[in-house]
Amino acid sequence: MDPKSVLAKHKEFVFPAVINYYQEPLVPERGEGLTVHAADGRRYLDFFGGILTVSVGHSHPHVLQKTMEQMKKLQHVSTLYPTEPMGLLAEKIAGLAPSKQHRWKSFFTSSGTEANEMAVLTAKLATGTTDMIALRHSYGGRATLALNMMGQAAWRVTPSQLPGVKHAHAPYCYRCDFGLTYPDCGLRCAKDVETLIQTETNGRVACLIAEPVLGVGGFIVPPKEYFSEVVPIVRKYGGLFIADEVQTGWGRTGGKWNGIEHWGVVPDMLTYAKGLANGSPIGVTLAKAEVADAFKGLTIATFGGNPVTMAAALATIEVIEKEKLLENTEKVGAHLHGKLTELAEKHPAIGDVRGLGLMRALELVKDRKSKEPDMALTGRFLEATRRAGLLVGKGGLYGNTVRIAPPMVATKNDVDEAAKLLDKALSEATAGA
Repeated sequence: MDPKSVLAKHKEFVFPAVINYYQEPLVPERGEGLTVHAADGRRYLDFFGGILTVSVGHSHPHVLQKTMEQMKKLQHVSTLYPTEPMGLLAEKIAGLAPSKQHRWKSFFTSSGTEANEMAVLTAKLATGTTDMIALRHSYGGRATLALNMMGQAAWRVTPSQLPGVKHAHAPYCYRCDFGLTYPDCGLRCAKDVETLIQTETNGRVACLIAEPVLGVGGFIVPPKEYFSEVVPIVRKYGGLFIADEVQTGWGRTGGKWNGIEHWGVVPDMLTYAKGLANGSPIGVTLAKAEVADAFKGLTIATFGGNPVTMAAALATIEVIEKEKLLENTEKVGAHLHGKLTELAEKHPAIGDVRGLGLMRALELVKDRKSKEPDMALTGRFLEATRRAGLLVGKGGLYGNTVRIAPPMVATKNDVDEAAKLLDKALSEATAGA
């Protein structure tokens, strides 16, 4: 089917709220590795990986093989029945949890939204209280609770507000809510959480849910002391800590399986999705055994634990281990950061370069001193990267942050090629002002 026909069908039959980066939507047709082929015949270097979901490259042979083998064996029985693939994956995930001093249990769903909602529900049951804390600039998913946890107005499409969701200041050092500068700030954003609990709750909270690196918020990286400061505050008031690893998990931040491990804090629960199954729909709520066992009553996820998805996830982990992608992501991510820093030295429109591993961002501004967001330039830049044959993403509260996150199989040569395309695109977008 030609691109115009595909777009016509989407316009007529699909909800109009689906996000699109380009004036003329791109229609992907097939992919392999870091390459995406579009229906218009063009080839693109993919440096966004299906929004950090294609973790080991498009159509990885090992993942395809294991997925197809399972499809021929048993495709679906729901969580009504225990299956070997679900048990094996749960065991594997428990072995890769941030602490070997605890037993861990998994609940499987089909998305990060479901994983986060299950985590918050479990925290409320385990603590016997309902107030919870999320971060400003965060992204939680697209169900009712998840939308209310959202820390960005553009995504909060529900007119009503759920009670009990409190939003703490984000550790967004480039745009500090308090006008302070790290490290002289004394981690005001973390310490303010105690005041939030004391003034906006009854003095007890169920949980803090936070992304180790705020993804849709623009790859915001908290200071190294942030979580070791804020988590004890939450636990002091009876709350649990949920690390939202939907984007940061499975090696994305480099060197470690879980993003939160960079901060040396062990969560009570973690949530996963996206890159765990390399594109197959999956969600996981991982909890310390004593927390998981607090969930009483009945629950089910029809597609949670689907044996085909379980096989895809196990195969993805096997690829990460065999191809040493934790180490590759750390090494290539550092190389990418260096290239982006070089771009910032050349282009004054880049106000900030940040990120971890292969999760990097450029924040575009009109002026480095005022830090005024440049949304128009960001739009032109995205169009220019497409014309150059490069796929990247955007995000941030103001829509002025370019998100760069290639599959973890990316090489330094891939980064060098992408850097040249980014340079060309930014020059073109700036000139187009």
